[in-house]
Amino acid sequence: MAKNNRRKRREKTNPFLKSILDFFIAHPKNSYTCKQVAKNFGIDDKAGKTLTEKLIHKLVRQGKLEEMQKGKFRLHPRNNKLYIKPELITGIVDMKKTGKAYVMTSEMDEDIFIAANHTNRALNGDKVTVSLFPRRKNHKPEGQIVEVLHRAKTSYVGVISMHKNFAFLIPDNKNMPVDLYIPMSKIKDAKDGEKVIVKILDWPEYSKNPFAEVTKVLGTPGDNEVEMLAILADTDYPMDFPKAALKESEAIPDKISPKELEKRRDFRDITTFTIDPADAKDFDDALSIRKLDNGNWEVGVHIADVSHYVLPGTALDEEAYNRATSVYLVDRTIPMLPEKLSNGLCSLSAGTDKLTFSAVFEIDDEANVLDEWFGRTVIHSDRRFNYGEVQAMIEGGEGDFKPEIMQLHSLAQKFRKERFKRGAITFSSQEVKFELDENGKPVRAYIKEQKEANWLVEEFMLLANRKVAAFVGKKKKGQRSPRTFVYRIHDEPNPEKLEKFSEFLERIGYSISISSPRKTAQSMNQLFEIVKGKGEEHMIETIAVRTMSKAMYSTHNIGHYGLSFKYYTHFTSPIRRYPDLMVHRLLFHYLNNGKSVSAEKYEEKCIHSSEMEKKAMEAERNSIKYKQIEYMVDKVGMVVNGVISGVSKWGIFVEVLESKSEGLVSFKDMQDDLYYLDEDNYCVVGYNTGAELKLGDPVRVRVKNVDLIKRQMDLELV
Repeated sequence: MAKNNRRKRREKTNPFLKSILDFFIAHPKNSYTCKQVAKNFGIDDKAGKTLTEKLIHKLVRQGKLEEMQKGKFRLHPRNNKLYIKPELITGIVDMKKTGKAYVMTSEMDEDIFIAANHTNRALNGDKVTVSLFPRRKNHKPEGQIVEVLHRAKTSYVGVISMHKNFAFLIPDNKNMPVDLYIPMSKIKDAKDGEKVIVKILDWPEYSKNPFAEVTKVLGTPGDNEVEMLAILADTDYPMDFPKAALKESEAIPDKISPKELEKRRDFRDITTFTIDPADAKDFDDALSIRKLDNGNWEVGVHIADVSHYVLPGTALDEEAYNRATSVYLVDRTIPMLPEKLSNGLCSLSAGTDKLTFSAVFEIDDEANVLDEWFGRTVIHSDRRFNYGEVQAMIEGGEGDFKPEIMQLHSLAQKFRKERFKRGAITFSSQEVKFELDENGKPVRAYIKEQKEANWLVEEFMLLANRKVAAFVGKKKKGQRSPRTFVYRIHDEPNPEKLEKFSEFLERIGYSISISSPRKTAQSMNQLFEIVKGKGEEHMIETIAVRTMSKAMYSTHNIGHYGLSFKYYTHFTSPIRRYPDLMVHRLLFHYLNNGKSVSAEKYEEKCIHSSEMEKKAMEAERNSIKYKQIEYMVDKVGMVVNGVISGVSKWGIFVEVLESKSEGLVSFKDMQDDLYYLDEDNYCVVGYNTGAELKLGDPVRVRVKNVDLIKRQMDLELV
């Protein structure tokens, strides 16, 4: 008798039985099979499924569930009073190719896991409402999407696959879990195998696939023009300017009126020049320098005065806001502003008078900023330099304006040294560049190096950005609160990500201190110095960047952690960044004693600008990845040098040193031993020999296969 009572008490408090009941209580109108319930709880083994079925039937016997039809169960109507209104959360979908998803939300510290059968026709980037499931012990939050509030995308790019009575689009987008169904009446003039753009028309509840129509035929996959247009279309970036915006730009006078010159501080007689990449087409910043009578230096940071030409409320301004940024693909630039402005009126080309907005500083020989002035100016650039010419002078060569260049270099070095002393992080991630032939095919790959000439320009741009931000952002005497402004912010790293990065480093023989934000920055810099020139350098720097928070635009100033600035903005590139144009307008407004503007209105613009920046970066990365793989197409069979950049249950990933492209060496092609993944130590181990292949190890690999359409490369160890 006592034994039976113990069994009853144990059954009564069975936590899994309660979890199953809670699941049905949370969804009182839905019916589920035993298999669906088990899948919801992440159960895929036979014993777990059998237990789930047993407990469901037990709940039926207890009268808490009812069997609707053979094998389908729901909460018994008499138990509807037990119904708990599920907690609803709003967030953004991060969809995986497999169909499962995570919903990112500011309402919770963790992302919400959504099983593939609970996504409710949501797609990547959609804003959705999620109903949370009862929380399981030691599990991340889970739920189901109950409503799509806003579609992030309705247009998709991919290859069309023709069938007898219909067609499908196989999307390029890796986060699209389904193909799109296209009726034959909606294929336009597309042919089988062509790359096209389609628009989603509908997604009926009964259908596994969205219904779509072809809106544009791009052409043959693998063609450079087709692939670049596909990359732009996939990020929803406009390819052409509206007629109204072009008409407005063409109507702007080419000559500066004498009346406008009278309003501005004149720098035309002061030594001024631009320093840009050799292939630059627009020049949005210039530097001026002169020695003052007191022995100090006056340095002017002059930025194209886009705000003079692009006025609020115009078609030009609306289009610039919609784009929010220029996009830099490998073979082209898609500008934020029409060419007349970006390459003409607002480009600070040498030998012509140009309207600028300037930040002017009085600086002593020790790089102490003693005075500052901000305002509208006119300049006349004496010389256009490229980075190579300036670098040659820094390294001892001769050239125009060498004394001025060397003085700016001396000040920049001191600014840089002080910045790192304060806790700035020295990220120096490698940037791969390509030399292209007339058809856009890459014929040479090389790494773009950052040298002292780049740092010279960078330090004065950083100086202008932080001084402008501090001028507006610091609370003035008599102000109740700081004035609304657009900041470039960068939060401290997430402690959990830092902890994982620290553990990863320890396993491969390195370490960092994460006891405080300042010590983290210092030890990161020390780490980058230690790994410089080693096989694992690029990999460690890449993972370090992913560990950091993302920089963004906001009216809520929290400072910039990576640069170690309390106040920071983007003032220096209004030709190619809309936030800089907003900064120019706000600065001019406050210089003329304007009242603080609406924070809510500008925060909305900041969010949009951050989102468009993210899309532009995605397009740029995709174009680089495409060219990296294209560069390797004619290298099939060749043996190349690489470094192990990743390990997985399928094999090892190797980054080819020359092009920085990544390929997979599959375990099935590693014939010398039977290898298995040692996930904890980021390596693969030979079962018989005990040989280890770990992250950062240099390797020689043969290019086995290159799939340009899928942008994938197969390698084999030599």
